[in-house]
Amino acid sequence: MRFRGKEYTGKGVTVAVIDSGIDATDPRLAGVQVEGWSIQLNATGHAGIGARFHDDNGHGTDIAAAILRMAPDVRLVGIKIMDDRLRTSAQLMAAGIETAFRHGAHVINLSLGTPNMLEAIDLRDCCGMAVDAGAVVVAAAHPYGDRAYPADLPETVGVTTNKECPLDKYYYFAPKRFPRAVWRAVSDKFLAHGYELNGDERGAYKGPGIATAYVSGRFACIKEALPGESAAAVIEVMRNTALTPFPELGYT
Repeated sequence: MRFRGKEYTGKGVTVAVIDSGIDATDPRLAGVQVEGWSIQLNATGHAGIGARFHDDNGHGTDIAAAILRMAPDVRLVGIKIMDDRLRTSAQLMAAGIETAFRHGAHVINLSLGTPNMLEAIDLRDCCGMAVDAGAVVVAAAHPYGDRAYPADLPETVGVTTNKECPLDKYYYFAPKRFPRAVWRAVSDKFLAHGYELNGDERGAYKGPGIATAYVSGRFACIKEALPGESAAAVIEVMRNTALTPFPELGYT
């Protein structure tokens, strides 16, 4: 990613992928440093951490490949909280966020969410702690504009997409121009491409989840460029460098 006249690749930046795990043997991840763990809730509701983070579904691996498209030199941490049918819970998402920032992740990617507002309380606490620790939490918005958490929490960066959004550009719905009273779910969110993955057919997943990964990759590059800045400062830089959505994208 080009920023202030220089190219950045996310070198030295750790990106946590909270998802279905990562297949470290996938050829799209060749030469990339990948580590991780799994999290499961036991009978008492406490989180248990395991060593196996292999992706049995493919979703998390596609997300990782999309991040590398924008930031090929990042270090990846795969945090497996989904089963092979992509089922998970808000409690596991919260545990994933907490273990990610405590492990030193600079960017935390969640290409998933929950519509349940009651479950957002624990998520908000964890996202707030992650931001205080310097991490940027990036989450996928609901594909049809409904509420989704953590994307709709003020501590996180929400991302949406549509098919007209070019791969090499990203946009921001600034609240002053796109107020929530009128624009609802897209206000204060980023818009990015979410349909092409590495120019081949290996990527089975499309939509806001992939767009979120592309934005996470861009955040990793900004983190590399501005290593001493807070999460809030890095987010503000992204907002200021983003384009404004226009009618040809379906937004006026």
